[in-house]
Amino acid sequence: MVLADLLKKLPWFRPRHPLIAKNHAAFKGFDQRRPLVDYSFVVLDTELTGLDRGLDEIVAIGAVRIDNLQIDLGQTFHTYVRPQRLDHTEATLVHRITPEQLRRAPTLAEVIPEFLAFVGEDLLVGHYLELDMSFLQRAVAQFYQGTLVNPCIDTMRLSQGYKEVQLGYYQNQQPISNSYRLSDLSREFQLPLFEAHDALEDALQTAYLFLYLVKKFRKGGLITLQDLYRAGRSAIWKDH
Repeated sequence: MVLADLLKKLPWFRPRHPLIAKNHAAFKGFDQRRPLVDYSFVVLDTELTGLDRGLDEIVAIGAVRIDNLQIDLGQTFHTYVRPQRLDHTEATLVHRITPEQLRRAPTLAEVIPEFLAFVGEDLLVGHYLELDMSFLQRAVAQFYQGTLVNPCIDTMRLSQGYKEVQLGYYQNQQPISNSYRLSDLSREFQLPLFEAHDALEDALQTAYLFLYLVKKFRKGGLITLQDLYRAGRSAIWKDH
């Protein structure tokens, strides 16, 4: 066997999957200095069998697109995902997705290509997004031997930044609530309420929270994506 063939067997010498190569090329030299209205966002949520990032699995993915800083209800994504194990009864009590529903659902291998096609080159938004991304990136690594580099925005971090601004104005007062749960923040900010622990409904809830916070930050003069990252102490997920 020639040296070139041997090198191809080593993961760091393998050529990138075309999807991963296209994703990385799309964000090469990505400009964070443009106004927020210039970007498109996909707000996403996953339902899981549990929180063990090594053993637990995705059982549902929901997402909605935001264009021109408006929710586009004509562009949504929602599917159940059949896990390898159907006996995660503890998680069923939370998200109310039954094994019977999952038994008829497509596998993650079938779902991931459709979801990535929906996401495209949009920025990703979620509430405690690092958890969702850890499961999604694991799936992308499994099927495409790479990771996505779409810039990500966490509404939990934005909420923390916003409340710190509130405390700056009212130093002797505590915020209305110290909770950063999606449902509690939505009630605190008097947003429309959706059904919790449903992937698409949670994505919609997060979209409303995101736009609420963006509106508040823009009133304070934070106009660009870079401004938003600084305000929320957020980060862009890098290729590891």
